[in-house]
Amino acid sequence: MELTPFKRNLIALSLFAAPFGANAATQQEVVAHYADIAHAVFADAHTTAVELDSALNAFIAEPSETTLQAAKKAWLDARVPYQQSEVFRFGNAIVDDWEGQLNAWPLDEGLIDYVADGYQAELGNAGATANIIANQRIQIGATDLDVTDITPTLLASLNEVGGSEANVASGYHAIEFLLWGQDLNGTNAGAGERPYTDFAYGEACTHDHCDRRRDYLKAAADLLVDDLAWMRDQWAEGNKDNYRASLLADSSENGLRKMLFGMGSLSLGELAGERMKVALEANSTEDEHDCFSDNTHNSHFYNEQGIYNVMTGTYQRVNGNTLSGPSVLDLVRDKNADAAEAIKASFDQAQQQVKTLVVSAEDNNVYFDQLIAAGNSEGNQLVNASIAALVDQTKHIEQAAQVIGIDNLNPDTADHQF
Repeated sequence: MELTPFKRNLIALSLFAAPFGANAATQQEVVAHYADIAHAVFADAHTTAVELDSALNAFIAEPSETTLQAAKKAWLDARVPYQQSEVFRFGNAIVDDWEGQLNAWPLDEGLIDYVADGYQAELGNAGATANIIANQRIQIGATDLDVTDITPTLLASLNEVGGSEANVASGYHAIEFLLWGQDLNGTNAGAGERPYTDFAYGEACTHDHCDRRRDYLKAAADLLVDDLAWMRDQWAEGNKDNYRASLLADSSENGLRKMLFGMGSLSLGELAGERMKVALEANSTEDEHDCFSDNTHNSHFYNEQGIYNVMTGTYQRVNGNTLSGPSVLDLVRDKNADAAEAIKASFDQAQQQVKTLVVSAEDNNVYFDQLIAAGNSEGNQLVNASIAALVDQTKHIEQAAQVIGIDNLNPDTADHQF
């Protein structure tokens, strides 16, 4: 039986539970290893994006149910390293300013392609039903745009067109929508069910404009690969002009502050808040992260895994190798072994609790969009328990900062109250 990406990674979780480094680490060594992990994660995200691009090319060349399923699997595999990269966002402006072109959500899919009757778009978004695929010119507010040639450059230029953040033309979720289509099941079971014939040639084409749909898919994949290559290179050794060089040239205290702020902000404001609390309180599948594919459970788990990676100085690469080195946890342990044990315990609890969302989906066939349904008290409690574990984890990130003398942390809450 083929293992899912999540279950393949579970095999190696014992590696992450190993005792922290026996030798005392310096702050500068910890920051340098953080850069090593970032480079490895973005390199893996690029590698899996290239594999996705290859699978999409095969699908475009010969659309069939088999090639569509292979493309979907490649997309799911590509999400594993990318979601672990988001821990580098909030503390590093270069990543946070860049990531929207790859992972912005929720999106108004009507900007891209056809949508079902009753489609719910962001209020006031003039581009919500522009349908780039069906038109060579689109009108968004007072702006008339030529979209005849669907290229990576065009897609990049259309992100947030008309001033709406819901106008997302590129990245993982645009590709996800093109592969799966809308999930019209609400909080009931089931993901999107786009037919492969939406990309077929000649009379086999369904929903018209299959040539432009193929062009769009290819352009989005090419842009994704190029964007990830650029970010990978920003963290590579041996370039005195890239971001890694500037990070390591700064004080180690500032480097540690970026690490801790990134962990805390992803844990609290983003994952517990924007990605769980918002969807749960509104019972809204529109606020589900990987909403077309119903991959949200994995998306959440690998966000948490990314936080765990940075605290423990470990990362399991997509080839199965494990990168490990000096960590924040090592610095804490050198000063206060009891605090380090408490922090590690909180991180282990958060990881195990978020893992219950994966178990619910993969073992019980109850996915995140079902867990957040109104009236699903058991599912709601599972999500609430994950939120609580992430809040506790964030408190322990703040404790780690205090122990090692990093002040002014203030992780981003995204204006949520916990």
